[in-house]
Amino acid sequence: MATGISQHLVHRRLRRSAESLRLLREELRVVEEQLGVLDDESRDAEIRAMVAETPAAAMDHHEARRHADAMRRHRDHLAATIAELEARQDQLLDALGR
Repeated sequence: MATGISQHLVHRRLRRSAESLRLLREELRVVEEQLGVLDDESRDAEIRAMVAETPAAAMDHHEARRHADAMRRHRDHLAATIAELEARQDQLLDALGR
């Protein structure tokens, strides 16, 4: 049985945690799909920049790469947040087992 924290409180926190994880995992799934598209666009822009050899094409590639990198950082942040929340959830489950 949970010590220090009532079982009711632990159960409530677990429910909240489970819902947060569900939402974060769904957001991560969407972000990973978007990242795939942005990476494809960046590669296409890179090829166009190499072929065209113009400042405008180079700028397009740079902008496409920036968008993909920003989405990658967001994906990494979501993944880290999910890992932290899973660790907290494990602690709550451990508290129930006591």
